[in-house]
Amino acid sequence: MADQSFKLEEAFERLDGIIEELEKSSVSLEDSFTLYQEGMKLLKNCYDSIDKVEKQLIILNEDGEANEL
Repeated sequence: MADQSFKLEEAFERLDGIIEELEKSSVSLEDSFTLYQEGMKLLKNCYDSIDKVEKQLIILNEDGEANEL
């Protein structure tokens, strides 16, 4: 899970970089669209990773042990 957390941190850092690039007035429309697409893919991957972890935490048996999905 630490590895997954690290990947999420990298994705969030890249998303921050994308936002900074999009806020620049010098970025072209084509580059903006490319950055937007990259950001949306990263965001979807982040949501998927977080959702997977949440499901693992929620599904507990009576002994309090997590069941694998």
